[in-house]
Amino acid sequence: MLTDYFISRGCDFFASGWTQFALGFAMAFMIMIVFGRTFVRFMHKIQGAGQPISENVPTQHRKKAGTPSMGGILILVAIFVASLLFMPMHNTTGWIALSALAMFGIIGFADDYKKISSQSKKASNGLSPSMRLGLEAICVGILAYCINKTMPGYVPNLSIVLGSSLELPLAAWGVGFLYYVFAYFVICGSANATNITDGLDGMLSKLYMPVLLVLVVALYGATRTGFMDAVIFLPETSALYAVLGSVFGAVLGFLWFNAKPASIFMGDVGSLALGGFMGTVAMLLKSEIIMGVAAGMMVLILLSSFTQTMFFKITRQISGTGKRIFLRAPLHHHFEELGWDETKIVDRFFIMSVLFSSIALVLLKFA
Repeated sequence: MLTDYFISRGCDFFASGWTQFALGFAMAFMIMIVFGRTFVRFMHKIQGAGQPISENVPTQHRKKAGTPSMGGILILVAIFVASLLFMPMHNTTGWIALSALAMFGIIGFADDYKKISSQSKKASNGLSPSMRLGLEAICVGILAYCINKTMPGYVPNLSIVLGSSLELPLAAWGVGFLYYVFAYFVICGSANATNITDGLDGMLSKLYMPVLLVLVVALYGATRTGFMDAVIFLPETSALYAVLGSVFGAVLGFLWFNAKPASIFMGDVGSLALGGFMGTVAMLLKSEIIMGVAAGMMVLILLSSFTQTMFFKITRQISGTGKRIFLRAPLHHHFEELGWDETKIVDRFFIMSVLFSSIALVLLKFA
C-alpha cells in the first residue's frame, strides 16, 4: 500500500527492494515487541492450562506445562501487516508467498486448537497424520500451479531448474505431474521439517533465520543480472523483499518471548506456516536445492524422526520387538536424553544451521 502510494508520487526511495525489506523488517519486529507481552497474557488467559506436554518427550519437559501456545498467530499478523504495507501490491509473487503462510497457518491452527481443547498428552492428539498430509497436499497443488504460472517465458512449463544451467522441462517430456510431486516434497517437507524442529525453547527461530538469510541472498541474485551465475534471473520476484523482511522481523521478535524459558510456544500455526512459506519462496526463486542445503539441520531433525519410526516398525515385524536408533526422536530429544542442557543443544544446532547456510551461500555463487 504505502510503497505503491509513494512510488506513484515520484518517491523512488520506496522502489528499492532493500528499502522494502528494511521497512518490512522494522514494522514486523516492532509489532512483535510492542504487542508481544499483551498477546502472551491474552493467550494464557483464554487457554488456561496451555498446550499439553506430549508424553513422548523427555521428563524435564513436564515443567513447561501451562505455557501458552499458538504464538504463531501474532507472527502471522505481524508478517501480513508489514508485508501489505510495503510490498508492491500488483506483483503476484508476494501474494503467493503470503497465501502459503495463510494456508499452512490455517492447518496449524486447526491442529493446535484440537490439541489445546482436548488437553490430551498423547503425541497424536492433533489432526490425524492422513488428514494433515491430505490438507497440505491440496495447498501444495494450488501453490505449485500458481508458482508455475508466474515463471517468465524463458523458463519451460512445469520445469525444475538446477542452478541456472540445468533445466528439467517435465511438461515437454510428458511427465509434468512430477513437478507437483517435486513441489509436494519441497513445500510439505519444509513445513513438516520446521514443525518437528519446534521442540525446544527458541530453537526454530534460531535455525530458521540463517535459512532466511540464504533466501534473501538468492532473491538478490534472482533480481540482478550478473551477480550470481547459479541463480536464474527472475525479476518478478522483487515483491518478496518486503515479505522476507517481514518474516525476518517477526521471527526475531518472537524469539524475544520464546527464548528459554519460553513465555509462549509458537505452535503448529506458526511452525507449519513458516515452513510452507520457506518451501514456497524456494520454488518461486527456483532455489529448492539451495534451500534444502541451507535447511540441512532441520532436514536432519526430520530424518531422525522418520528413520526412528521406520526402524522401529521394521524391527518389530522381523523380531517381534521394536528397536530404536536414537534414545528418543527427534534428534534434539536424543541429546537431551544424553544429558545435554537445552540451551547447549539449541546453540550447537544453531551453529550447524549457520554452517549449512554458509555452504548454501557458496553454492549460490559457484554451483
